[in-house]
Amino acid sequence: MSVAIRNIGIIAHVDHGKTTLVDCLLRQAGTFRDNEELVERVMDSMDLEREKGITIKAKNASIEWGGATINIVDTPGHADFGGEVERILTMVDGVLLLVDAAEGTQAQTRFVLRKAIEQGLAVVVVLNKVDRPNANVARVHDQVLELLLELHASEAQFHAPFLFASARDGYAVRDLADEHKDMTPLFETILSHIPAPKADPDAPFRMVISNLDWSDYIGRIAIGKVLAGSARMGDSLVCIHKDGKRERATITRVMTFRGVKTSESAVAVAGSIVGLAGFEDAHIGETVCDSEEREPEPVRQIDPPTIQMQFGVNDSPLSGREGRYLTARHLKERLVKETRLNVSIEIYDTDQPNFFGIRARGALQIAILAETMRREGYELLVSRPEVIYREEGGVRQEPYETLWIETPDDILGDLLQHLAGRRALVTKMEHHPHGVQIEAEAPTRGLIGLESALANLTSGRAVMSRLFRGYGPVTGDIRARGAGVLVSMEGGVATSYALDTLQLRGRMFIGPGDEVYEGMIVGDSARSGDLPVNPTRTKHLTNIRAAGKDDAIILEPPVELTIEKAIEFIAPDEYVEVTPGHIRLRKKILNSIQRKRAGRTSGE
Repeated sequence: MSVAIRNIGIIAHVDHGKTTLVDCLLRQAGTFRDNEELVERVMDSMDLEREKGITIKAKNASIEWGGATINIVDTPGHADFGGEVERILTMVDGVLLLVDAAEGTQAQTRFVLRKAIEQGLAVVVVLNKVDRPNANVARVHDQVLELLLELHASEAQFHAPFLFASARDGYAVRDLADEHKDMTPLFETILSHIPAPKADPDAPFRMVISNLDWSDYIGRIAIGKVLAGSARMGDSLVCIHKDGKRERATITRVMTFRGVKTSESAVAVAGSIVGLAGFEDAHIGETVCDSEEREPEPVRQIDPPTIQMQFGVNDSPLSGREGRYLTARHLKERLVKETRLNVSIEIYDTDQPNFFGIRARGALQIAILAETMRREGYELLVSRPEVIYREEGGVRQEPYETLWIETPDDILGDLLQHLAGRRALVTKMEHHPHGVQIEAEAPTRGLIGLESALANLTSGRAVMSRLFRGYGPVTGDIRARGAGVLVSMEGGVATSYALDTLQLRGRMFIGPGDEVYEGMIVGDSARSGDLPVNPTRTKHLTNIRAAGKDDAIILEPPVELTIEKAIEFIAPDEYVEVTPGHIRLRKKILNSIQRKRAGRTSGE
């Protein structure tokens, strides 16, 4: 096997500089032409990734340096996208652990690193942002070693090489006293410490599909690491599907990566990461080999989903005005397509023909899917997240998560009281000059809506991260939402005159001129329960001239809703209405009389 190939994955928490580091490596390796227009965060190819500053989809890039090919796989940093991480780590032989020199190790770093250690991958540690004034390199260095011990790293993994870098300034050094020049020390460490792929070039061809791409010209492209042998365009290969069916096809293209783009190649060699075109029905996790008699590679098990929600056809009075895809058939086709590209999402039929259930790792993963569908022209209704229970030994269990919160000292008491109401158990508390770090264990059910509540409680000064821990006994009842809502009892156009009085009762979700309908939620209220209001009320004019001057109407700006905030806010009897132009909240039953009747029936 040639030693000229290295396959590495990059692990980092959100906003620790992972995408900026990849940009720097691509530039310094001479991947781009001198006259090529460059963009920041070139690996963030999705609009949502650029807007949110996180990696959602795993992507490949390739660098030529020192006579070797370094294949880089950018892994998502959020645990909700763990399905991407687990399948992508099967393509690499080592990982680059990137940690912020000021913030230290975080929850998502722990999640992805644990998966890498379990697979026995080699580790290279890079402490990034060492140029920051508040960087504490010694403390973070010790944190990384403690994390490796905690995750039961092998001796070789524990003695991983450390480098100190500033991806923004474009340098990496083995010692802080070294000259800050370029990324050469990092390239050299990757080549010396990350092992070459263990693949036999003389054995029959084998590859496991780890990712899928699509081209309007050549169709579906199956991407994976070649485990053995080689393949050329025109070769006849077999795809072993998950149901055991064998599909033989002729390879129409062999694609390799050059920078962040793909290009045609003459041959797919053992150990390289390539894309093969020609299979019409290939899926992630399936094996491509040379003969029908071969056995498939064992499928790596991924962590099960813990959250479920429902997507349904939008039946509100304002439906059909903005979207192109409105029917149940459109919804189901899109969801089935998503399951083929995302192995951690499952769909199932519900007792309602216009609604489909979705199981996933977390609410953020489903919210990203809803936002993507919205931008594609879909209209849909989204329900509140619910946890997935299971029975073990006759005991009903629910998922639990480990929670980390960084908060200022002055609101610690209120925060602990709020966490107690969500059945969270504080296991660790550390005071530092900038505040307090809290570690707690809580049921996933109690963490739904916590991010929004935390932002309100701390005025946005707290930082929260969470990680799936396992299943445990079901705790007691947890209050879904402390506040009530203002529900419109009329349809029409909201007026400034009506909103002027309604804003005294709570925060508004709509502004003057917005269309509303009966059963639509137009704001929240400090009082619990639903409060019927009329946001379309106008001032009645008379022939009698007023003695005084009308008071000027001053309205507070309405709350800007995102899908993540909306699904955390709604109660079990409410939906989020998602359209290409609007995000609205509404009751499941729009008519107030029918709603009261249903409430009495359920109460009985």
